[in-house]
Amino acid sequence: MASSLPPPLLYAATEHNGDALYFGRVSVPDPFIAFGVRGKKYAVLNALEYGRVKRASNFDVVLPLEACVARAALKLPRGRRPGPADVIALLAREYRQRHFTVPADFPAGLYAQLLQRGVRLTVAAGPLFPEREIKTPTEAAALREGNRCSARGIAAAERVLRASRIRGQRLIFEGRPLTSERLKFAIEVACLEAGSTSVGTIAAGGDQACDPHERGSGPLRPHELIIVDVFPRVNATGYHGDMTRTFLRGRASDAQHRLVAAVREAQRAALGAIRAGVNGRTVHEQVQAVFPRRGFETRHGKKGSVGFFHGTGHGLGLAVHEPPRVSAADQVLKKGTVVTVEPGLYYPGLGGCRIEDVVQVTAGAPRMLSRYPYVWELR
Repeated sequence: MASSLPPPLLYAATEHNGDALYFGRVSVPDPFIAFGVRGKKYAVLNALEYGRVKRASNFDVVLPLEACVARAALKLPRGRRPGPADVIALLAREYRQRHFTVPADFPAGLYAQLLQRGVRLTVAAGPLFPEREIKTPTEAAALREGNRCSARGIAAAERVLRASRIRGQRLIFEGRPLTSERLKFAIEVACLEAGSTSVGTIAAGGDQACDPHERGSGPLRPHELIIVDVFPRVNATGYHGDMTRTFLRGRASDAQHRLVAAVREAQRAALGAIRAGVNGRTVHEQVQAVFPRRGFETRHGKKGSVGFFHGTGHGLGLAVHEPPRVSAADQVLKKGTVVTVEPGLYYPGLGGCRIEDVVQVTAGAPRMLSRYPYVWELR
């Protein structure tokens, strides 16, 4: 909180807001008020959460919401119940702190109400807590745990695929056609058993896999590439894993072998280029250069794009996507940041392949925070 900007103000639930979880280091499922004043962290919680947050959080002061509401009501017409803006305005007066910095995703309605009540707000030009980008050893360990959970999910998918039988153009698992939904269920159960929650899991095969964020639906087929992307949130810490492997149950064609080999070579090129002080754009350009050499062009048309048309990676932490980016954006990688490395190729009719791992940037070779084999052709 040592900054030239006014202290932070948040109104969010930690389940969906990494800044709120980072600020107090405690899970609160409903939106709550949190703010800084002269180097101290404050939170306002109702009776349901008050005792637990006071015991388990990093807040210096936890205030009871009910008492704050009662004091705020004295300033309002009889019968009108105070809302969050009234409570914040009250505390701003009481703590003589009338100016706060809020994140770009601060609730717009609450922002307007606070301005009407005389509270000044500055919207952060970038991240509210820029220090989130540099991960401590404890945070790196939490991210390694997240990727252990990812690996458990991917291993479950591989087990199901290996156990499936090929019957014509169908994969049969436990007597029924194997679907993306059934594969995602196995992945998500494995993540739960490992202590994490996987939401939005991707298990997409064939042409569905050519849309990188398509989650997958319906039957999975033999001899087709299947992208499995697992990014669970560890229940105990809120930190994420994010790993992708591509599988094929059956026999791959020569073209599919060339496709997967090109993606793996591109990932190795990125891993060899990542280090502190290197621009993420340079890493991305080295990945891009691999594919034309291997005969895989990127094209953009009216029906969409084919080839490699997304970034090489992104930051990972309390959010699945956070700074920095390893892409065409001009961002120098700093020591201690954690990024994904996930090149991919996508061609309808041939299929899609993406391989993703997570590394921490160091002065030398990046430190791997994820681990899973790269065997993909399951015969």
